[in-house]
Amino acid sequence: MNNGDLSGSDANRRDMVESQLRARGIHDSRVLQAMLQVPRHEFVPPESRAQAYEDRPLSIGEQQTISQPFIIAVSLQALALSGSESVLEIGTGSGYQTALLCLLAKDVYSVERHASLAHNAHTILLQLGYSARVSVADGTLGWKDHAPYNAILVSAAAPSVPRSLIEQLADRGSLVIPVGPPHTQELQLIRKHRNEITTKTLDGCRFVPLVGVEGY
Repeated sequence: MNNGDLSGSDANRRDMVESQLRARGIHDSRVLQAMLQVPRHEFVPPESRAQAYEDRPLSIGEQQTISQPFIIAVSLQALALSGSESVLEIGTGSGYQTALLCLLAKDVYSVERHASLAHNAHTILLQLGYSARVSVADGTLGWKDHAPYNAILVSAAAPSVPRSLIEQLADRGSLVIPVGPPHTQELQLIRKHRNEITTKTLDGCRFVPLVGVEGY
């Protein structure tokens, strides 16, 4: 594995997991192990690698960001993945969260509307040995070809939950999505059971807008 120019990346990951995640209530051992394993610095631009393990979002181009580690961990923990699931990610972005999903689920499908980000992310994922299918498309419409999904994880904020994503969620499936106006949102956990939908608020958050037919 190429660790780039960042020295002490293993120690930085351990510190991230212990001080930013475990100390703040992240307890899912599979999520903690995945975040200890995936080299986050490989998924950020070279000029940002020194900040790769800080608990804040970082720019990755196209006016998009890689989310802060804590919010990613909250989202993944809420999905409670066992390793057997088919998962849809909306917003491939840098590919970092995609890599984590590859360790936590069986099949990972990821949709990104920016071709340049999708290409870069897919290239890095392949180089590091993570297997995910990446598509350039309108993420608000999901990826119908591979539905239904046991879990869906959305990495951009929608004004409301896109109907297409609800329809593509399997029975007993879970969907995590930021919902609200552009400058402040709630991270919501949506569960589907026998076509009944329940919603739980996980945390306050701030994501870039989810742009598309069923988004902004």
